[in-house]
Amino acid sequence: MPLFHLILVAAIQGLTEFLPVSSSGHLILLPHLTGLEDQGQAIDVAVHVGTLFAVILYFWSDVKLALSGLPRALSGRIDTEGAKLAFLLMISSIPVVAFGLILKLTGLDQELRSIAVIGWTMLIFGIVLYWADQAGDSDRKTEDWTLRDAMVMGVWQAIALIPGTSRSGITITGARFMGYARSDAARLAMLMSIPTIIESGALLAGESAYNANLGLMRDGAIAAAFAFIAALLSLVLMMRLLRSVSFTPYVIYRVLLGCTLLVIAYT
Repeated sequence: MPLFHLILVAAIQGLTEFLPVSSSGHLILLPHLTGLEDQGQAIDVAVHVGTLFAVILYFWSDVKLALSGLPRALSGRIDTEGAKLAFLLMISSIPVVAFGLILKLTGLDQELRSIAVIGWTMLIFGIVLYWADQAGDSDRKTEDWTLRDAMVMGVWQAIALIPGTSRSGITITGARFMGYARSDAARLAMLMSIPTIIESGALLAGESAYNANLGLMRDGAIAAAFAFIAALLSLVLMMRLLRSVSFTPYVIYRVLLGCTLLVIAYT
């Protein structure tokens, strides 16, 4: 696979995975709008691994806390801050796994990969994000996360399996509707991405393992490295901007892109 193509895929995945603009939607659009060959599942796995390491590094203190409490959470003892965080992260990932299996078994996951679907989801969920960001309170913090919140945000996250929705965008939307401050909503959305990326990456890895070879492994390592750098940069940028800027710039981008895609799809 050409180096330019690898860097392009990695940059798109890394920059858009944690911004509320849909990484999957952009990756699906890439071959449609440029004529480039689809990068394949193995490269998808690689760039997901790159973004996974980026979010783990950026939120290492939270990840370390959750890991320390994971054994207690698995044994049913939710009596420490770490055990609570680990338990809630596991609970929040259940809906996306269930919905993902339904889409996979019914074949709907492939039918939804169209410019029209991405156009509508970009537009609709961009407007919903704006509504939640403007109407939601900002008096709740990450430490206030409850079992009910994790379950509700997990359902919101599952909707992101529809291309163009944005996993981070939809979970931030749910958190803002529940009154979480912008930075805390983004922090919860990013932490929720860790088990979700691990689960989706494991599924894709299992499906693409049969086609693995040295050349593909080399391409995957290159893509993962560039995706890691791009994802870390986008995380740093977004979390800093949220101190003084709302989600409106992302909403404007989504609406403009959604309208453009709908014009392309229906003409």
